[in-house]
Amino acid sequence: MNRQPLFLSSRTPRKDLHVVGEVIHVLADGSQTHGPEVFDQQGPEGSGPPPHTHPWDEAYFMLEGAMDVQIGDRTVVLERGDFVFIPGGTVHCFRYRPGGGRFLSFNSCAGAAKFFREIDHALPDGRVDLDTIVPIAVANHVVPAGPPPR
Repeated sequence: MNRQPLFLSSRTPRKDLHVVGEVIHVLADGSQTHGPEVFDQQGPEGSGPPPHTHPWDEAYFMLEGAMDVQIGDRTVVLERGDFVFIPGGTVHCFRYRPGGGRFLSFNSCAGAAKFFREIDHALPDGRVDLDTIVPIAVANHVVPAGPPPR
């Protein structure tokens, strides 16, 4: 495959994707980059995905607010300007702290954008309905690893 440079304009309209209480904007899709994906994610206090794994590496850079990020047995607090890297296959999840937050999410390869679009299509109100989410997750190589933290 012959990879080419890519420029994506901030002026390009982006659809709000509603996923487990968050609003996600796909900034760069793996189908465009032929590899990494980038997302702008924001949510209110308490929102975020249940513990899960997937084969791609993931990293977060906190832009606003704060969130608790569970990585395996460890929990770290991400605040404005903080960064965390999560290797593929690692159980992880996050929960926004009071006031909610916003962060950039970077994935090492394609997969999450398709998953987020399918969740948004099935549950456009963003609610957490595990009976709907789990089959979509598994079909997209996202493996649930336990109930959402409280």
